[in-house]
Amino acid sequence: MPTFDVDLLRADFPILSRIVRNGNKLIYLDNGATSQKPRSVVDAEREFYFHHNAAVHRGAHLLAEEATDAFEGAREMVATFLNAQVDEIIFTKSATESLNLVAYGFLNSSIGAQNTKSPFFVDASMNIVVSELEHHANLLPWQQLAQRTGATLRWFPVDNQGRMNLLDIDSIIDEKTAVVALTHQSNVTGAITDVDRISRRVREVGSIFVLDACQSVPHFGVDVLALDIDFLAFSGHKALGPTGVGVLWGRYELLEQMPPMLTGGSMIESATIDSAQFAAPPKKFEAGVPNMAQVVGLFAAIKYLNGVGMGAIAEHEHQLTARALEGLVSIPGLTIIGPTDLKNRGGVVSFTVEGIHPHDMGQVLDDKGIAVRTGHHCAWPLMQSMKVQATTRASFYLYNSADEIDQLIAGIIDAKKFFKV
Repeated sequence: MPTFDVDLLRADFPILSRIVRNGNKLIYLDNGATSQKPRSVVDAEREFYFHHNAAVHRGAHLLAEEATDAFEGAREMVATFLNAQVDEIIFTKSATESLNLVAYGFLNSSIGAQNTKSPFFVDASMNIVVSELEHHANLLPWQQLAQRTGATLRWFPVDNQGRMNLLDIDSIIDEKTAVVALTHQSNVTGAITDVDRISRRVREVGSIFVLDACQSVPHFGVDVLALDIDFLAFSGHKALGPTGVGVLWGRYELLEQMPPMLTGGSMIESATIDSAQFAAPPKKFEAGVPNMAQVVGLFAAIKYLNGVGMGAIAEHEHQLTARALEGLVSIPGLTIIGPTDLKNRGGVVSFTVEGIHPHDMGQVLDDKGIAVRTGHHCAWPLMQSMKVQATTRASFYLYNSADEIDQLIAGIIDAKKFFKV
């Protein structure tokens, strides 16, 4: 059992008491797409707008000072959460922007490059490594980098359990690898990547390792130093936080050398009519007025997660996933797209049911108040590799209960009866 009271915790999330279709109470199992927000997060944003709203890092008045303190306090909170330095935390509008920021760092260091010794230089003699598991947000930026520099795009395949196949790691990652960009946990199969093994190989060849942690940071403790990576991205809205705020962490010595993607106000030390001197990180990467209230909301979200405890959250989700897998494998005609055991997997479970299209399954479950995701989950290459067009996906979080898992299983069985399969 979890070390926290799930029913008590659920009271912090007003939306979970909502009555939806056919008089059913909402069962929200689409946490891989976005999480629900506790009252404290919404209150933090409202408090900022009602009492402290001003542009951060600008102005000599009290509101500007308060807004800046709140904004930078959130940076400190995120840094501690990831075991990072404060000046290594960059706020963006999304994890997608965070990953693009790094990819464009490579591109801007490579097109017409004067310094081919930069760690971000890449040309046609080099390669870029991804995997078939990637969300499009961590695939398309690297596709673009490869196409525009002439570099070769390489990828790790997946095995029949939806895990990253590392058998050929020494030939896929070699001395000509410029960057390795991989998911920490798949948003489709739930498989958790063997970061330790990959990191060792990356260090052997002197490449840069970028980790998409959107599906991991909200669900279990992540220590960027222990992982021995170079960059990490995650989104606030998947971690109880607001939409419109993402995070990029990078090693400071690399951030110093990486050119910015966006330029404009607040990211310079000085400017003349024909030149500018960029500020030091993280300001160099935060051009313009940022999403201030959303960053303050992220502070409240991480404070909430810390209050519950990441270890307790991970254990709770582990128990929910075990219950879901046990129920799902017992249903005739149902195929889990991903690992069927609990080893190195998170609380994301995708499946197909013979004779029922995933969208039809999603509609039947929605009629029962159960919110799941259907489709390709922004992971077309993985769908093609697993030889499916689409899946139904249930994904769990700290506020889900064992009873909700049981209702999911019952809903799938009812769908089979409805479609007579």
